[in-house]
Amino acid sequence: MSELRVASRYAKSLLDLAEEQGTLEQVKDDMDLFNKTLTENRDLRLLLRNPIVKHDKKLAILRAVFGGKVSNLTEKFFTIVTQKNRESALEYIGAEFLTQYNSLRGVQLAEVTTAMPLTPALRMELESLVRQQTGLQQVTLTEKVDASLIGGFVLRVGDRLLDDSVSFRLRKLRTEFSKNPYQSQL
Repeated sequence: MSELRVASRYAKSLLDLAEEQGTLEQVKDDMDLFNKTLTENRDLRLLLRNPIVKHDKKLAILRAVFGGKVSNLTEKFFTIVTQKNRESALEYIGAEFLTQYNSLRGVQLAEVTTAMPLTPALRMELESLVRQQTGLQQVTLTEKVDASLIGGFVLRVGDRLLDDSVSFRLRKLRTEFSKNPYQSQL
């Protein structure tokens, strides 16, 4: 079974259990911490994927890193996942949990990249554009600045990408000119 399918099932189980026990917000914070730690620590990611390291060692490391910082439910979840020999899927489980949580709460994540920082008016306009596209009322907009865009913006909503940047238009124009339809065919 693929890691993503496994991650989806485990994340759904954790989400349902946390919601049932009324600790959903705490578990969400735990998964935020877990994802942040995995993102910042390549060695931990590699350790969880390593088939040579025994499962009890991986669990001991997870407990040492996250013990006291996460809820009891999350610690038990780590224990179950390692007992089932699925700790290589933990990084996918964390990301999938947050995706399913946002879906449950009706939150749409979007990422915008611009050449300069956004003004509040432009930020509101982009959020309303995302609301129109998705139909969800709550939008979380992540902003990045990339001067190589020259101008315009790149908006990523889920698996859709809207590239309205000057650099994209210049590349498109360069490709069009490279075809050179006005050159006589010999």
